[in-house]
Amino acid sequence: MEAYIYDTVRTPRGRGKTDGSLHEITPIQLATQVLEGIRDRNGIDTADVDDVILGCVTPVGEQGADIARVAVLNAGYAQTTPGVQISRFCASGLEAVNMAAGKVVSGEADFVVAGGVESMSRVPMASDGGAWAMDPAVAYKTYFAPQGIGADVIATKFGFSRDDVDAYAVESQRRAKMAWDEGRFARSILPVKDIIGRIALDHDEHMRPDATMQSLAALKPSFAALGEDMPGFDTVALLRYPELEKVDHVHHAGNSSGIVDGAAGVLVGSKAIGEKYGLKPRARIRAAASIGSEPLIMLTGPEFVAGKLLTRAGMSKADIDLWELNEAFAAVVLRYMQAMDLDHGLINVNGGAIAMGHPLGATGAMVLGTALDELERTGKGTALVNLCVGAGMGTGTIIERI
Repeated sequence: MEAYIYDTVRTPRGRGKTDGSLHEITPIQLATQVLEGIRDRNGIDTADVDDVILGCVTPVGEQGADIARVAVLNAGYAQTTPGVQISRFCASGLEAVNMAAGKVVSGEADFVVAGGVESMSRVPMASDGGAWAMDPAVAYKTYFAPQGIGADVIATKFGFSRDDVDAYAVESQRRAKMAWDEGRFARSILPVKDIIGRIALDHDEHMRPDATMQSLAALKPSFAALGEDMPGFDTVALLRYPELEKVDHVHHAGNSSGIVDGAAGVLVGSKAIGEKYGLKPRARIRAAASIGSEPLIMLTGPEFVAGKLLTRAGMSKADIDLWELNEAFAAVVLRYMQAMDLDHGLINVNGGAIAMGHPLGATGAMVLGTALDELERTGKGTALVNLCVGAGMGTGTIIERI
């Protein structure tokens, strides 16, 4: 039994502020429109959908109460279709796809809609609290520090300067603009409508294609105060990495992932259910995995899960045609390219979250769809998609175009 991808959809990413185009669109509306899009594009009877799995990193308030099941009901899916909300922090949307594939491979499910949703303008990041950051005993034991500190430690430890991370960010913006100009996202984009049916957003609005090295140089580091002043997370970092003399704070809003709103969905199923509907699979899922990594630096998991994936699939790095890694911070991708010895021309070829934003629970499904669209556009065969994850993890998937 194999798991196949039949469709991917995503909303545009709306700026995650009160003046963003999706701020008036509730998380349940975002998730509902994705489920409707998957159903209507593929003409499926939702009684054949065995589960809906949605990642959501901050499941409180409007994003609480199992938003996946509520979206199933709100979208008019069959009453028999269940829904479950999951969180593996930033990799939640990809973890949802991996769980869906596992259900199909095991025979538990024929069709699963997997993806994620996050309205960061309406439900602020970290508003759910949690012992990792809030309980001093837990924070002390795990060397807790915010992700931005971890990103700056990566830059310091592995030798990436402010110019290095800014140059990466400028290139991400350039690639994202080129991809939009050339219509590379067109197959997957689902314009978001408001409650009276008008299009609220049909493009990624966080992008800043006019960014230059000079304009980014004017931005102050975002995490220096957290590190150097109260509460002084640099001290925590240097306790964990005593070989460093100090932490160089190089990340800021221009070279870090954008705070945005959005949702995405992936239709995963068996070969038999696709044949029932006359649907041609677009890709098969070759391997899926997650792994843990050191929790203070936190964001180096992708290099380790990539190795795990390649081993699991019986593949080598040379067998991968395209690489996608969520751009949580510029240094994360630079370290990944360094560790994997990857040419920049093979990874994130259409830009990433620095340019377009990172709607936490949805991003994993979004980058998977981006990779699949690019494989089809270029006629290439395989892609390895992964994300760094809070608290020190990595999650990834290898797909093969059909």
